[in-house]
Amino acid sequence: MRVVAAMSGGVDSAVAAARMLDAGHEVVGVHLALSRSAATLRESARGCCTIEDAGDARRVADRLGIPFYVWDMAERFQRAVMDDFVAEYAAGRTPNPCLRCNESIKFTALLDRAVALGFDAVATGHYAQVVERVGAGGAVVRELHRAVDADKDQSYVLGVLDAEQLSRAFFPLGDTTKPRIREEAAARGFSVAKKPDSYDICFIPDGDTRAWLTTRLGEQPGEIVDATSGEVVGGHQGSYGFTVGQRRGLGLDRSALDGDPRYVVGVDAPTNRVLIGTTDLLGVDVIRADHARWCGPPPAGEVRLGAQVRAHGEEVPAWARVDDAEPEVVHVRLDVRLRGVAPGQSVVLYDGTRVVGSATIASTDRSARGIVEHSMTLNGSG
Repeated sequence: MRVVAAMSGGVDSAVAAARMLDAGHEVVGVHLALSRSAATLRESARGCCTIEDAGDARRVADRLGIPFYVWDMAERFQRAVMDDFVAEYAAGRTPNPCLRCNESIKFTALLDRAVALGFDAVATGHYAQVVERVGAGGAVVRELHRAVDADKDQSYVLGVLDAEQLSRAFFPLGDTTKPRIREEAAARGFSVAKKPDSYDICFIPDGDTRAWLTTRLGEQPGEIVDATSGEVVGGHQGSYGFTVGQRRGLGLDRSALDGDPRYVVGVDAPTNRVLIGTTDLLGVDVIRADHARWCGPPPAGEVRLGAQVRAHGEEVPAWARVDDAEPEVVHVRLDVRLRGVAPGQSVVLYDGTRVVGSATIASTDRSARGIVEHSMTLNGSG
């Protein structure tokens, strides 16, 4: 099989390429140039896609003896990921750019180009597993499952893959823990064996999302409003800098609010208002999500599944329902109330370890049922 190995310059994609080669495939390494002005060096462990990263990927490819190319997808990445990120925050939502990148870049633009050039599949260093089973009529069905390493599992950000994309995807690291991957990289003589992992948002290397958005949207002074009383309790320089569940960075005098902590409970972009409230206003157990993407057949009727609303959040039991009249809309009813669930985030549905699919959260609500309030790790920044 002819395979394009997406090589970011990190240790994971290096070992993924090596394993595909060991498995007997014809492998070509490809580094995606996603920045129009790539920095020379990385800022500690933040960010990626620098000239240094491209060089690291090339050195690994040379050591493996495979061809290596750099494909320029900066313009596509700007439109599909960065511009979408700005537009979503401007609309009062909280997007996950990693899901958009996987959907629009790595498993659409990259895969489409690879197939057009005669390749059969794309391999990446994501921590997830593809499990093959025999379906009806003897056909082989490929399923997306969680990785063995729960701490590194990335099945959540891959929940946007449809069945066709999944049929051409390989994730060679899913059966191995991260420490073992580093050991393997060192044994293979890869210079990236001890290279720090990149984290946060790759195109915001300093991690200051609010400042990055301000340079693109400008300051937009508005009011911070108590959701219960309707009282204006503070001001801000742009509602786009806040997300549901946020506690830090509100700039409020807690003594004037009975001393109790306040959280963002809503962002009203049309009025440029940020709504705050106490923890009891945060919990939701009803989710309506659109832009559904299914890794296989969509659920029929109301089914019992697990739901996860953050990349590193925990899965909770839920009921999910898809109506025939709205096949791209998913209604999810959680067994417990989750805090800090924001429109724009993705809800990914699981059947055991298998990823069923995902959808983008459009709205949330509280049912009248008396159920347990469940604390999630709340965002500290917008």
